[in-house]
Amino acid sequence: MTLRGAAVAAFKSSALISWRSTGKLQQTIGGCIEKTGTTLHSGNQSTVRIWPELAGKGRYFDFNSRLIPASIDFAEESPLCTTLRKDGHSVGTVEHLLSALEGTGVDNCRIEVINSDNNDPSAEVRLICKLTLGVNIDRFAMQLQIPIFDGSAREWVEAIEQVGVTAAMDFNGKSCDKLAPYLTQPVHVSKGDSVISAFPSKQISISYGINFPQVPALSLQWFTSVFSTDSFYSKQIAPSRTFCIYEEVEKMRSAGLIKGGSLENAVVFSISKGLMNPPLRSPEEPCRHKILDLIGDISLFARNGSQGLPVANIIAYKGGHALHAEFVRQLSVTV
Repeated sequence: MTLRGAAVAAFKSSALISWRSTGKLQQTIGGCIEKTGTTLHSGNQSTVRIWPELAGKGRYFDFNSRLIPASIDFAEESPLCTTLRKDGHSVGTVEHLLSALEGTGVDNCRIEVINSDNNDPSAEVRLICKLTLGVNIDRFAMQLQIPIFDGSAREWVEAIEQVGVTAAMDFNGKSCDKLAPYLTQPVHVSKGDSVISAFPSKQISISYGINFPQVPALSLQWFTSVFSTDSFYSKQIAPSRTFCIYEEVEKMRSAGLIKGGSLENAVVFSISKGLMNPPLRSPEEPCRHKILDLIGDISLFARNGSQGLPVANIIAYKGGHALHAEFVRQLSVTV
């Protein structure tokens, strides 16, 4: 069996997906990346080190030798961010970093995370263990977060470009073919008036719509992106910052959430005052950021160093992290 044939055989057949060669080799980063910043939800400092990895290993998180693959199998529902959890340990706000890795073609890497509060387990884990096991796991469970930086993926992309991307080699010192998932029939997921639909296509295109009628400065807008060049993501998507509604943020802050949020790491719109921290980096920056988030969440479909983003025409409207995850799970339905 050829190397390509062995790689294809490692992937499960799917009712919706056909795995095909991209004509490219799997890649990893050319050197270690280390960045430290403030986390969005706890407001504490977090350090991330990204290390080169062998072909076929994919992307995964590592803290104190506890490994969590960047896979939909470990994603849990969260309205505010994407969190991966395994064996009681979790890493949150992973979507911007994973988006940057997927968008720049870093298929294999080890992501080491060190938080200043890395021994603080989630309240949910504490409660479950106390009630069901009578065990205090404060010393064992970890709830880690990725830094928010300016609310976009730009700093991650710049760091990747600084060290470069290179062909990844397997245990035997050989390169591996990079596969991509091609959508073979339409798929549709929805919740309320939020929807994601995807259709077979020869290229990747994503259209995203948002609608905030209560915020005149934001209102209804769409942005369509066609990923026709390797640099499209870095230039057109990565710089777009997350956005929020000021009045909603104040309620969350009062509830003890998003302690690290500020005008420095988000585009803030007010119902009555409009855009509070101009200028926008592009007229459609909020929509572009939704595409950034979608790419990060869909990257969880990747396996064994493959591409996670399916070759398809994807149309999303008023989606969020939970619906993004449901879309990926739908792609994972096997025959």
